[in-house]
Amino acid sequence: MIRSAALPALLLIGALAACGDDPDTPLAETKPPECPAMPAQDYAWIPGATFTLGADAQLPEEGPPREVTVAGFWIATHEVTNAEFAEFVRATGYKTLAEQDPPPLPGAPPDMLIPGSAVFTAPTDGNPNWWRWVVGAEWRHPAGPATNIDGRGRDPVVQIGYEDALAFAKWKGKTLPSEEQWELAAASGGADRNVPVGKDGKPRANFYQGSFPLRDLGTDGFTGRAPVACFPADAHGVHDLIGNVWEWTTSAAGSERNVIKGGSFLCAANYCARYRPAARQFQERSLGTDHIGFRLIDPARPAPDKPTP
Repeated sequence: MIRSAALPALLLIGALAACGDDPDTPLAETKPPECPAMPAQDYAWIPGATFTLGADAQLPEEGPPREVTVAGFWIATHEVTNAEFAEFVRATGYKTLAEQDPPPLPGAPPDMLIPGSAVFTAPTDGNPNWWRWVVGAEWRHPAGPATNIDGRGRDPVVQIGYEDALAFAKWKGKTLPSEEQWELAAASGGADRNVPVGKDGKPRANFYQGSFPLRDLGTDGFTGRAPVACFPADAHGVHDLIGNVWEWTTSAAGSERNVIKGGSFLCAANYCARYRPAARQFQERSLGTDHIGFRLIDPARPAPDKPTP
Protein backbone atom coordinates (compact mmCIF):
# COMPACT_ATOMS: atom_id res chain seq x y z
CA MET A 1 0.00 0.00 0.00
CA ILE A 2 1.58 3.28 -1.11
CA ARG A 3 -0.07 6.66 -0.71
CA SER A 4 2.47 8.47 -2.79
CA ALA A 5 3.07 12.04 -3.88
CA ALA A 6 -0.11 11.74 -5.94
CA LEU A 7 -2.15 12.39 -2.79
CA PRO A 8 -0.59 15.75 -1.88
CA ALA A 9 -1.00 16.75 -5.51
CA LEU A 10 -4.68 15.83 -5.31
CA LEU A 11 -5.17 17.83 -2.16
CA LEU A 12 -3.49 20.93 -3.52
CA ILE A 13 -5.61 21.35 -6.65
CA GLY A 14 -6.70 24.98 -7.01
CA ALA A 15 -10.22 26.18 -7.55
CA LEU A 16 -11.67 26.56 -11.03
CA ALA A 17 -12.89 29.98 -12.14
CA ALA A 18 -16.62 30.37 -12.56
CA CYS A 19 -18.01 29.81 -16.02
CA GLY A 20 -20.95 32.19 -15.93
CA ASP A 21 -23.25 30.60 -13.35
CA ASP A 22 -24.56 33.04 -10.79
CA PRO A 23 -23.49 31.73 -7.34
CA ASP A 24 -26.77 33.03 -5.97
CA THR A 25 -28.79 30.81 -8.30
CA PRO A 26 -31.10 28.81 -6.00
CA LEU A 27 -30.79 25.08 -5.82
CA ALA A 28 -33.44 23.13 -7.61
CA GLU A 29 -36.51 22.71 -5.46
CA THR A 30 -37.11 19.22 -6.79
CA LYS A 31 -37.15 16.41 -4.30
CA PRO A 32 -34.93 13.41 -4.96
CA PRO A 33 -36.83 11.15 -7.35
CA GLU A 34 -38.56 8.05 -6.11
CA CYS A 35 -36.19 5.28 -7.09
CA PRO A 36 -37.74 2.18 -8.65
CA ALA A 37 -37.24 -1.21 -7.08
CA MET A 38 -33.77 -2.72 -7.38
CA PRO A 39 -33.20 -4.54 -10.69
CA ALA A 40 -34.67 -8.02 -10.82
CA GLN A 41 -31.53 -9.23 -12.57
CA ASP A 42 -28.22 -8.88 -10.76
CA TYR A 43 -26.07 -9.37 -13.90
CA ALA A 44 -26.54 -8.51 -17.56
CA TRP A 45 -24.94 -10.25 -20.53
CA ILE A 46 -22.69 -8.13 -22.75
CA PRO A 47 -22.10 -9.84 -26.11
CA GLY A 48 -18.48 -10.05 -27.21
CA ALA A 49 -17.33 -7.67 -29.93
CA THR A 50 -14.42 -6.09 -31.72
CA PHE A 51 -14.69 -2.35 -31.18
CA THR A 52 -12.67 0.85 -30.99
CA LEU A 53 -11.45 1.54 -27.47
CA GLY A 54 -11.18 5.28 -26.92
CA ALA A 55 -13.53 6.21 -29.75
CA ASP A 56 -14.37 9.92 -29.88
CA ALA A 57 -11.49 10.69 -27.53
CA GLN A 58 -11.63 14.26 -26.23
CA LEU A 59 -8.75 14.28 -23.75
CA PRO A 60 -5.11 13.23 -24.30
CA GLU A 61 -5.25 10.21 -21.99
CA GLU A 62 -8.23 8.76 -23.86
CA GLY A 63 -6.34 8.08 -27.07
CA PRO A 64 -5.11 7.02 -29.42
CA PRO A 65 -8.18 5.00 -30.49
CA ARG A 66 -7.31 1.31 -30.86
CA GLU A 67 -9.19 -1.76 -31.97
CA VAL A 68 -9.71 -4.44 -29.31
CA THR A 69 -11.62 -7.71 -29.15
CA VAL A 70 -13.51 -8.65 -25.99
CA ALA A 71 -15.28 -11.93 -25.32
CA GLY A 72 -18.84 -11.83 -23.97
CA PHE A 73 -19.24 -11.40 -20.21
CA TRP A 74 -21.73 -10.82 -17.40
CA ILE A 75 -21.57 -7.42 -15.71
CA ALA A 76 -23.40 -6.36 -12.54
CA THR A 77 -26.47 -4.28 -13.25
CA HIS A 78 -25.56 -1.87 -10.46
CA GLU A 79 -22.63 -0.63 -8.41
CA VAL A 80 -21.78 -2.41 -5.15
CA THR A 81 -23.82 -0.85 -2.35
CA ASN A 82 -23.14 0.07 1.25
CA ALA A 83 -25.41 -2.77 2.37
CA GLU A 84 -23.52 -5.31 0.27
CA PHE A 85 -20.14 -4.13 1.51
CA ALA A 86 -21.39 -4.16 5.11
CA GLU A 87 -22.33 -7.82 4.69
CA PHE A 88 -18.77 -8.54 3.54
CA VAL A 89 -17.26 -6.72 6.53
CA ARG A 90 -19.57 -8.51 8.99
CA ALA A 91 -18.59 -11.88 7.54
CA THR A 92 -14.85 -11.28 7.34
CA GLY A 93 -13.89 -8.46 9.70
CA TYR A 94 -12.17 -6.77 6.77
CA LYS A 95 -10.63 -3.32 7.33
CA THR A 96 -10.32 -1.04 4.34
CA LEU A 97 -7.19 0.90 3.45
CA ALA A 98 -8.76 4.11 4.75
CA GLU A 99 -9.12 2.48 8.18
CA GLN A 100 -5.45 1.51 8.37
CA ASP A 101 -2.44 3.62 9.37
CA PRO A 102 -1.08 5.40 6.30
CA PRO A 103 2.56 4.67 5.46
CA PRO A 104 5.07 7.42 6.30
CA LEU A 105 4.99 10.23 3.76
CA PRO A 106 7.90 12.66 4.09
CA GLY A 107 6.70 16.22 4.58
CA ALA A 108 3.07 15.21 5.07
CA PRO A 109 0.91 17.19 7.53
CA PRO A 110 0.30 15.37 10.83
CA ASP A 111 -3.32 14.58 9.91
CA MET A 112 -2.16 12.58 6.90
CA LEU A 113 -0.38 10.17 9.24
CA ILE A 114 -3.72 9.22 10.82
CA PRO A 115 -6.26 6.92 9.12
CA GLY A 116 -8.57 8.85 6.83
CA SER A 117 -9.10 9.66 3.19
CA ALA A 118 -9.70 12.40 0.63
CA VAL A 119 -13.06 14.19 0.61
CA PHE A 120 -14.41 16.67 -1.93
CA THR A 121 -15.34 20.01 -0.43
CA ALA A 122 -16.62 22.94 -2.44
CA PRO A 123 -13.96 25.67 -2.40
CA THR A 124 -14.34 28.77 -0.26
CA ASP A 125 -12.52 32.08 -0.14
CA GLY A 126 -10.52 30.82 2.82
CA ASN A 127 -9.57 27.48 1.25
CA PRO A 128 -9.60 27.14 -2.54
CA ASN A 129 -8.72 23.43 -2.55
CA TRP A 130 -11.31 20.96 -3.79
CA TRP A 131 -9.94 17.92 -1.97
CA ARG A 132 -9.00 17.66 1.68
CA TRP A 133 -7.59 14.87 3.79
CA VAL A 134 -10.22 14.13 6.45
CA VAL A 135 -9.22 12.07 9.46
CA GLY A 136 -11.73 9.27 10.01
CA ALA A 137 -13.17 9.33 6.50
CA GLU A 138 -13.86 5.73 5.43
CA TRP A 139 -16.70 3.75 3.88
CA ARG A 140 -18.98 4.00 6.94
CA HIS A 141 -18.23 7.72 7.25
CA PRO A 142 -17.64 8.85 3.65
CA ALA A 143 -16.93 12.51 4.44
CA GLY A 144 -15.55 12.01 7.95
CA PRO A 145 -16.80 11.08 11.45
CA ALA A 146 -19.64 13.62 11.32
CA THR A 147 -21.21 11.70 8.43
CA ASN A 148 -22.56 8.17 8.22
CA ILE A 149 -24.44 5.82 5.93
CA ASP A 150 -27.46 5.24 8.17
CA GLY A 151 -30.45 4.75 5.91
CA ARG A 152 -28.15 4.81 2.86
CA GLY A 153 -27.73 1.09 2.32
CA ARG A 154 -28.65 1.42 -1.35
CA ASP A 155 -26.04 4.11 -2.06
CA PRO A 156 -22.85 2.98 -3.80
CA VAL A 157 -20.07 2.22 -1.34
CA VAL A 158 -17.17 4.69 -1.59
CA GLN A 159 -13.82 5.38 0.09
CA ILE A 160 -12.79 2.02 -1.36
CA GLY A 161 -9.22 1.51 -2.57
CA TYR A 162 -8.40 -0.90 -5.36
CA GLU A 163 -7.27 -3.61 -2.93
CA ASP A 164 -10.55 -3.26 -1.05
CA ALA A 165 -12.55 -3.75 -4.23
CA LEU A 166 -10.47 -6.81 -5.13
CA ALA A 167 -11.00 -8.29 -1.67
CA PHE A 168 -14.77 -7.92 -1.94
CA ALA A 169 -14.79 -9.38 -5.45
CA LYS A 170 -12.77 -12.41 -4.32
CA TRP A 171 -15.14 -12.99 -1.40
CA LYS A 172 -18.06 -12.99 -3.83
CA GLY A 173 -16.29 -15.27 -6.28
CA LYS A 174 -16.29 -12.47 -8.85
CA THR A 175 -13.80 -10.10 -10.50
CA LEU A 176 -13.60 -6.45 -11.41
CA PRO A 177 -14.06 -5.46 -15.06
CA SER A 178 -11.13 -4.60 -17.27
CA GLU A 179 -11.20 -1.21 -18.93
CA GLU A 180 -12.05 -2.94 -22.22
CA GLN A 181 -15.01 -4.80 -20.70
CA TRP A 182 -16.28 -1.70 -18.97
CA GLU A 183 -16.08 0.48 -22.08
CA LEU A 184 -17.72 -2.13 -24.30
CA ALA A 185 -20.63 -2.39 -21.85
CA ALA A 186 -21.10 1.37 -21.74
CA ALA A 187 -20.61 2.07 -25.44
CA SER A 188 -22.79 -0.77 -26.71
CA GLY A 189 -25.50 -0.06 -24.15
CA GLY A 190 -26.18 3.34 -25.65
CA ALA A 191 -24.43 5.61 -23.13
CA ASP A 192 -24.59 9.17 -24.45
CA ARG A 193 -21.22 10.44 -25.67
CA ASN A 194 -22.17 13.98 -24.67
CA VAL A 195 -24.07 15.45 -21.73
CA PRO A 196 -26.26 12.61 -20.38
CA VAL A 197 -29.72 14.09 -20.77
CA GLY A 198 -32.78 12.70 -22.48
CA LYS A 199 -34.75 14.19 -25.35
CA ASP A 200 -36.97 15.82 -22.75
CA GLY A 201 -33.95 17.67 -21.37
CA LYS A 202 -34.02 15.79 -18.08
CA PRO A 203 -30.81 14.20 -16.71
CA ARG A 204 -30.46 10.49 -17.44
CA ALA A 205 -27.61 10.01 -14.98
CA ASN A 206 -26.30 11.52 -11.76
CA PHE A 207 -23.85 14.25 -12.73
CA TYR A 208 -23.06 17.85 -11.77
CA GLN A 209 -25.42 20.52 -13.07
CA GLY A 210 -23.97 23.98 -12.75
CA SER A 211 -20.48 25.45 -12.81
CA PHE A 212 -18.06 23.06 -11.14
CA PRO A 213 -16.79 23.34 -8.43
CA LEU A 214 -18.84 26.29 -7.23
CA ARG A 215 -22.35 24.89 -7.04
CA ASP A 216 -24.27 21.82 -8.10
CA LEU A 217 -27.79 23.01 -8.89
CA GLY A 218 -29.17 19.51 -8.32
CA THR A 219 -31.63 19.51 -11.18
CA ASP A 220 -31.27 15.72 -11.39
CA GLY A 221 -32.58 15.51 -7.81
CA PHE A 222 -29.18 14.93 -6.20
CA THR A 223 -26.18 16.99 -5.10
CA GLY A 224 -24.16 13.95 -4.13
CA ARG A 225 -24.31 10.18 -4.58
CA ALA A 226 -27.63 8.71 -5.65
CA PRO A 227 -29.00 5.29 -4.72
CA VAL A 228 -27.90 2.73 -7.28
CA ALA A 229 -30.26 1.99 -10.17
CA CYS A 230 -32.28 5.13 -9.51
CA PHE A 231 -31.76 6.34 -13.08
CA PRO A 232 -32.97 4.36 -16.12
CA ALA A 233 -31.02 1.32 -17.28
CA ASP A 234 -29.23 1.25 -20.62
CA ALA A 235 -30.08 -1.08 -23.50
CA HIS A 236 -28.40 -4.00 -21.70
CA GLY A 237 -30.28 -3.42 -18.47
CA VAL A 238 -27.26 -1.90 -16.70
CA HIS A 239 -27.55 1.17 -14.48
CA ASP A 240 -25.17 4.01 -13.66
CA LEU A 241 -22.28 3.11 -15.95
CA ILE A 242 -21.94 6.84 -16.38
CA GLY A 243 -22.21 9.29 -13.51
CA ASN A 244 -22.89 8.62 -9.83
CA VAL A 245 -19.43 7.26 -8.86
CA TRP A 246 -16.25 6.42 -10.71
CA GLU A 247 -15.61 2.68 -10.98
CA TRP A 248 -12.37 0.74 -10.57
CA THR A 249 -11.09 -1.45 -13.40
CA THR A 250 -8.29 -4.00 -13.39
CA SER A 251 -6.38 -2.10 -16.08
CA ALA A 252 -3.12 -0.70 -14.75
CA ALA A 253 -2.02 2.86 -15.52
CA GLY A 254 1.47 2.71 -14.06
CA SER A 255 3.05 0.96 -11.10
CA GLU A 256 0.76 2.51 -8.47
CA ARG A 257 -2.35 3.49 -10.44
CA ASN A 258 -5.29 1.90 -12.19
CA VAL A 259 -7.85 3.19 -14.66
CA ILE A 260 -11.21 4.30 -13.31
CA LYS A 261 -14.17 4.78 -15.64
CA GLY A 262 -17.54 6.46 -15.90
CA GLY A 263 -17.23 9.80 -14.17
CA SER A 264 -19.21 10.71 -11.06
CA PHE A 265 -21.68 13.12 -9.53
CA LEU A 266 -18.84 15.67 -9.63
CA CYS A 267 -18.50 15.62 -13.44
CA ALA A 268 -19.87 18.76 -15.07
CA ALA A 269 -20.04 20.01 -18.64
CA ASN A 270 -17.58 22.81 -17.85
CA TYR A 271 -15.03 20.54 -16.18
CA CYS A 272 -14.21 16.83 -16.37
CA ALA A 273 -17.14 15.75 -18.60
CA ARG A 274 -15.89 12.20 -18.14
CA TYR A 275 -19.35 10.65 -18.18
CA ARG A 276 -18.56 9.37 -21.71
CA PRO A 277 -17.73 5.70 -22.43
CA ALA A 278 -14.24 6.57 -23.75
CA ALA A 279 -13.37 8.78 -20.80
CA ARG A 280 -10.79 7.47 -18.36
CA GLN A 281 -8.85 8.71 -15.40
CA PHE A 282 -5.87 7.35 -13.50
CA GLN A 283 -6.26 6.76 -9.78
CA GLU A 284 -3.79 5.82 -7.07
CA ARG A 285 -4.73 2.30 -5.94
CA SER A 286 -4.55 3.05 -2.24
CA LEU A 287 -6.83 6.08 -2.36
CA GLY A 288 -10.58 5.65 -2.62
CA THR A 289 -12.11 9.15 -2.13
CA ASP A 290 -15.81 9.79 -1.65
CA HIS A 291 -16.72 9.53 -5.36
CA ILE A 292 -15.12 6.20 -6.34
CA GLY A 293 -16.90 2.85 -6.15
CA PHE A 294 -16.96 -0.34 -8.22
CA ARG A 295 -19.06 -3.06 -9.78
CA LEU A 296 -18.41 -6.74 -10.49
CA ILE A 297 -18.03 -9.19 -13.35
CA ASP A 298 -19.23 -12.79 -12.97
CA PRO A 299 -16.63 -14.88 -14.82
CA ALA A 300 -18.12 -18.25 -13.88
CA ARG A 301 -21.65 -17.73 -15.17
CA PRO A 302 -22.12 -19.49 -18.53
CA ALA A 303 -23.08 -17.53 -21.60
CA PRO A 304 -26.84 -17.42 -22.23
CA ASP A 305 -28.27 -19.93 -24.65
CA LYS A 306 -28.53 -18.61 -28.15
CA PRO A 307 -32.13 -18.15 -29.27
CA THR A 308 -33.40 -20.75 -31.70
CA PRO A 309 -33.53 -19.33 -35.27
